[in-house]
Amino acid sequence: MAFTINQLFNLSVKYFSAITAIITVLPLPVKAATFLVTERVSLGGNDQVDWESLGKVFNPSAPEFSAFLPNSFLATSQRGLGLDINITPTNNPQITPPFVFQTLPSPGIRSNFAKGDFILFGGIDPTGFIPLPPGTPDPGTQGNSGPFTISFAQPVLGAGTQISVDTSKLKVETSIAAFDNANNLLGTFSVPNISSLALDNSAVFLGIRSDTPNISRLVFSSSNQQYGLAINQVSIIAVPEPTSTLAILAFGVSGAVLKRRQRT
Repeated sequence: MAFTINQLFNLSVKYFSAITAIITVLPLPVKAATFLVTERVSLGGNDQVDWESLGKVFNPSAPEFSAFLPNSFLATSQRGLGLDINITPTNNPQITPPFVFQTLPSPGIRSNFAKGDFILFGGIDPTGFIPLPPGTPDPGTQGNSGPFTISFAQPVLGAGTQISVDTSKLKVETSIAAFDNANNLLGTFSVPNISSLALDNSAVFLGIRSDTPNISRLVFSSSNQQYGLAINQVSIIAVPEPTSTLAILAFGVSGAVLKRRQRT
């Protein structure tokens, strides 16, 4: 049976309610491809969490117990996305709880992040500090190696951060794993990382992005269990305000109806 253009148009308008109902009920195709991202600019984040926003920054010149964080705590991104942070506790009673510090030139806290970064750190054994002569390489101090788990209140398209361990000139494997809200592993990647205390922004960036907003949890870890793990600000590809397929279809049909009425 052949239909004229006007007949097809009239049918589409007549059954518009049924079409929209089907679109509302049926889920869109689900994709699960994930990709490793090793540069912050390549991630293309539209949101972030800076650890300064927690309101607790450890001052090495005047340390206070109140600056320490629990191993599990909540944070909020700049766009209001909730995050649940969990740092696996250590079995070493000498290691402090997690804390945030700011990288500064000597005599501040050194790392291989950029100067002025706010760093979330797993914790350190303060009894391991040994005064060293000027120019002597710092062998590092034992600390909490995590892993760090970041759960998002709503699934995101991607996220990542720079990551390092607290020691000098040590090659380690740093890893990132992504999970969906049903705890299914979406992807896991590891890259070599050479730690240092040079304040040169050489800490490797580890991120994952997906072609669908299904990333509910990220886990960051290191192959070295002796030294403390650290990350800087987390960049996030948050899901934009939903553009409904239904709204697009409704707009298109209503526009066509208006044009037809204008012609008649």
